Amino acid sequence: MDEKIYLDNSATTPLCEAARRAMADAMDCYGNPSSLHILGQQSEKLVRTAREQILSALGVRRGQGTAVFTSCGTEATSLALFGCAYAKERREASRILTTDSEHPATSEALAVLERDGFEIVRIPTKGGALDMQALESALDKRIFMASFMLVNNETGALYSVKEAFSKIKRRYPEAITHCDAIQGFMRVRFSPSGLGAELVSVSGHKIHAPKGVGALYIDAGLIKAKKIVPFLRGGGQESGMRSGTENVIGICAFGAAAEDMNKRRSEIEAHLAELYSYAVGRIADLGIQLNRPMGARVDHIINITLPDIKSETMLHHLSARGVFVSSGSACSSHSSKPSGSLIAFGLAPHMADCSLRISLSQYNTSAHIDALCEGLRDGIDNLVRIKR
Repeated sequence: MDEKIYLDNSATTPLCEAARRAMADAMDCYGNPSSLHILGQQSEKLVRTAREQILSALGVRRGQGTAVFTSCGTEATSLALFGCAYAKERREASRILTTDSEHPATSEALAVLERDGFEIVRIPTKGGALDMQALESALDKRIFMASFMLVNNETGALYSVKEAFSKIKRRYPEAITHCDAIQGFMRVRFSPSGLGAELVSVSGHKIHAPKGVGALYIDAGLIKAKKIVPFLRGGGQESGMRSGTENVIGICAFGAAAEDMNKRRSEIEAHLAELYSYAVGRIADLGIQLNRPMGARVDHIINITLPDIKSETMLHHLSARGVFVSSGSACSSHSSKPSGSLIAFGLAPHMADCSLRISLSQYNTSAHIDALCEGLRDGIDNLVRIKR
């Protein structure tokens, strides 16, 4: 098969034309955005425009907050977590609430803070739903921060972040709220204020911009109260919140991609909803287990469990046919352990080890799903089953 059928869009996405054009234009504007001469001012204007595009796509009104550009979504999340942790004085409040199924960008950062003396409480997400009773039980005066992902990157579960943050803020308004919205940005309609999130992480390469650029939305009140400090220090770029010369080319592409998706949002949503339904139906006809969240979900992530065939075995089988999927998060694909998110979802370890993630984009078609299902059927018929 000559055509590459790319169904791993939760790992990264192909560049859209708007991002390509913005990158090409930015390449001719080579001044440093911090330079005071005309060439520097031109670059600074491009960065400012991209920031406005990101904030507009996030539904942020003027004066509500800013977007600090980073090298990726992981850095944005690290700025949120370490920036707030290092800003606080060590008082009684040292409890951080999170889920038991976070992306490694969050879970690994919190593990460091846990070793540094913070208490990390991980709320269960069995079946893809936040355990609100467990959340209620964890609420007390020791709460310093909450960090919940909006969309699970492996199961597509859409977590009730708004409800969770509302419960926390109602009891403890000083608690800081962070949302990893990297899989939800431009896939789910939300705004930081609507979620009750003071910090929101987003990433360019999940929305058809290039790799190497992300952003952290920071609420204006959080900056004013000095509840967050930079952890990457140097020349004081990005209003002092993230030192280092800005990646102007990547930033321009990020802003253009966000604006492009924002303009065509209804069209993209309708396409993905139709494609998701078609894919789920075709996969179910093969007798393959679908790991669908019990509550809300997104239309671009499908998780399946194969009948006693290791996910890596099927992944390579499909890859040889020109069909590209994932066995889990690309950021933890080199780990030999079963996916923690799938274990938290409720799968037994051997089932998690036989699971694949199929993730869709606006550029996929029903023909791509047909090719996937043809490859899955052939693999089920011919690949060696594991013995349990």
